[in-house]
Amino acid sequence: MNGELLLLLLIIVGMIGRSPIITTAACILLVVKLIHLERYLPTIERRGLELGLLFLTMGVLVPFASERISTKDIAAVFTSWPGIIALIGGAIATYMNGKGLDLLKIDPQLIVGLVIGSIFGIIFMRGIPVGPLMAAGITALLLKIATFLFGKIH
Repeated sequence: MNGELLLLLLIIVGMIGRSPIITTAACILLVVKLIHLERYLPTIERRGLELGLLFLTMGVLVPFASERISTKDIAAVFTSWPGIIALIGGAIATYMNGKGLDLLKIDPQLIVGLVIGSIFGIIFMRGIPVGPLMAAGITALLLKIATFLFGKIH
């Protein structure tokens, strides 16, 4: 299946699944292909994740910049159970993301399964796509569990 058809299919799936992020990303990539700017696809692939993480981090940090989070709120993170659990959750999530990045470096073709699985999760489970790193991190964990239970898998 050629790239344009696959992107068109992803646009339709994104619209059906009410996922503006997948729809928009597929639309932008389709435009890049249709106006013959394919030479930029490797740059988008290489730097897209960094830019996405940059904007995601900026979005998360806006409450600090707009002073909606006070020093009292920050202190509560270290002195309340929900805050301490959030710290642990954040640390585990970033660790899992790192393991996901390691997995994708070793086995890059897994991205196909991660993308299709994310699309299924969006459509059938009303999930929200937050990126392939967390999906890859969870995949790395599941692979470790499967290897532990069943031995080497391939």
